[in-house]
Amino acid sequence: MRQILVDYARAREAAKRAGGCRVTLDDSLSLIRGKSLELIALDHALKNLAQLDAQQSRVVELRFFGGLSIEETAEVLGISPVTVKRKWSTARIWLHHQLSRAES
Repeated sequence: MRQILVDYARAREAAKRAGGCRVTLDDSLSLIRGKSLELIALDHALKNLAQLDAQQSRVVELRFFGGLSIEETAEVLGISPVTVKRKWSTARIWLHHQLSRAES
C-alpha cells in the first residue's frame, strides 16, 4: 500500500498537479488525500527511520498504511502490544520531527 501511494504521489508531481489535504499521522490512522510532496517526504522519512530502527518503521507501515490495530500489529510482528504502543508512539514523534524539518 505504501509503495502504491508513493508511486501515485510521484506521478502526480511529475504531471505538475497540485494535491489536496495534508497527510497526517494521528491515532485515527486516516490517510487523507495528501499533497504529493508530503507523501514523498513521509516515504523518505520512513526509509531513514528503517535505518535507525527497522521494527519501528514496520510498525508505522502496518498501522498507518495497513490500518492494523495495535493487537494485529503485535501479532504480525511477534511482539507484545505494549512494545507496539511504545514503538508507535516513538516513531510518530520522530516522524513528526523529520517532516517538520523537511518543511522548513
